[in-house]
Amino acid sequence: MDNSPGSIRLSTATGRWVILTTVLGSSMALLDSTVVNVALPRIGTDLNTDLAVLQWTVNAYMLTLAGLILLGGSLGDRYGRRKIFVFGVVWFAVGSLLCGLAPNGAVLVAARALQGIGGALLTPGSLALIQASFHPEDRARGVGLWSGLGGVGAAIGPFLGGWLVDGPGWRWIFLVNVPLAALCVAVAQKHVPESRDPKHHGRFDVLGAVLGAAALALLTYGLIGPHVWAGVAGVVVAVAFVMVERRRPDPMLPPSIFQSRQFTAVNLVTMCVYAAFAGFFFLTALQLQVVAGYSALGAGVALLPTTVLMLVLSAKSGELGERIGPRIPLTVGPLLCASGMLLMLRVGEDASYVRDVLPAMLVMGMGMVTLVAPLTSSVMSSVESGRAGLASGINNAAARVAGLLAVAALPLLAGMGPEVYRSAVEFGAAFRRAMPMCAGVLVVGSLIAWSTVRKPAREAARPECKVNCGVVAPPLEQSAPPEH
Repeated sequence: MDNSPGSIRLSTATGRWVILTTVLGSSMALLDSTVVNVALPRIGTDLNTDLAVLQWTVNAYMLTLAGLILLGGSLGDRYGRRKIFVFGVVWFAVGSLLCGLAPNGAVLVAARALQGIGGALLTPGSLALIQASFHPEDRARGVGLWSGLGGVGAAIGPFLGGWLVDGPGWRWIFLVNVPLAALCVAVAQKHVPESRDPKHHGRFDVLGAVLGAAALALLTYGLIGPHVWAGVAGVVVAVAFVMVERRRPDPMLPPSIFQSRQFTAVNLVTMCVYAAFAGFFFLTALQLQVVAGYSALGAGVALLPTTVLMLVLSAKSGELGERIGPRIPLTVGPLLCASGMLLMLRVGEDASYVRDVLPAMLVMGMGMVTLVAPLTSSVMSSVESGRAGLASGINNAAARVAGLLAVAALPLLAGMGPEVYRSAVEFGAAFRRAMPMCAGVLVVGSLIAWSTVRKPAREAARPECKVNCGVVAPPLEQSAPPEH
C-alpha cells in the first residue's frame, strides 16, 4: 500500500489515522481559545487575581497565536509539515502542563503565551497535512471530515470545559491536553508521511513576526493597564512593522495583497465581527456566572446553541452565499448578531434561561450562521487562487488580532475596575454598558459590508472548509499542494 505524500486514500486505516491526529491537534488549539472563558471566575478566585490577569489569561494565548500563525505555516512548508506539526503539539502540551500547574496569575499568563506559540505551529499544519497526505481525489472529503469533526469538538467544548471546572477543577481544562497531545504525536509519527514544499526557498520574515507581535503586546498592555506609554510605543512599533513589510523581499504580510479593495473591505468586516464576538463571549461567560448565578457547566451549556447552529447550518449558509453573493449575508448577519447581544441585556440576577438567555443565543447563532461562511468565501474570492492560503492566513490573523484588542479594550471602555467580577451589581452594570458597544461595532461592520463588498466577477479560489464553528476566527484555508 502506497503511504507516500499525496497517495493516501481516505478509506484506508492510514487515512483514518491522519484524520484523527489532525483533528486532535487542531481541536486542542481551538478549544483552548474558547473553553477558558467559562473558567475565568474560578481562576480569579483560586489565584486571587484581578480582572487584568483574567484578560491576560485570554489575551496572552491570542497574542502569540495571532502574531506567529503566518510564520507557522511557512515553517511547515520549509522544514516539513509533519515535523513542525508535531513540534507544535509538543510545545502546546508543555504550555498546557505549565498552565495546569501554575501557582499564580503571572505563571499562568506566561504559560498561556507559550501555548499560543504551540498553537501557531500546529494550527496551519493540521489542514496542510491533510492536503499534502491524501490522494487528490480524496482531499475534499478529507477536509470535509476534518472540518466537520472539528465542529463537533467546538460544539462540545464549552460543555466539557464547564464540566471540568465544576468537577476536577479548572486546571484540568489544560491538563487534559497532555494525554491528547501524546496520542496525537504517536499517531503522527507512525502514520503521517512527511511532506514539504520544494519551491519554498524564500527567507523567513522573523523581523516582521517579532515587530508584529511586539506591537500587539504593547497595544494590549497599554489598554489593559491602562498605560499610555505602552499604547504609544505600540503604535510606533506598528508603524515600523508596516515599513519593514513594505521593504522586505519576502514579507510575512505582503502589502500588495491589500491592493484588492474587496480583500481589504472583507478584512475590515472580519475585524469588526470578531472583535464583537470576542468581547461578547468573554463578558457573557462572566455575566452568566457572576450575575445570573450559573455554574461553570451551566454557563458552558448556555453558550452551546450558537455553536450547534453553526455546526448544523454553516454549510447551507455557504451555499446560499455562493448563489446570492456575499453582500447581503455580510450586511444582515452582523445586524442579527447585534440584536442577539442587545437581547442579552435582559439577563440579570434570577434570569430565566428559556425566557432570557436562549432567545439571545438563538438570534446570535443565526447571525453567525448567516455571516461566517460567506465571509470566508469572500476572502478566498477576493484574490487569485495562488494567494488563497496567504489570504486566508491574513484573514484568520486579523480576526484574532481584533479579538485580542477587544478583550483588552472593552473592560476599559465599559468602566470595569480590577475587582468588578467579584460584585454581581457592579459587573451587571458594566455588562449593560458593554453590550451596546459590541453591537455598535457590528453595525459598523454591516455598513462597511453594504457599501464595499460585491459579488466577485471572476472565478477564484473557493474555501474547502464547509463547516466552521469557531467563534474566535474564520477557518484557515491552505493552497492545495501540486498533484503527484
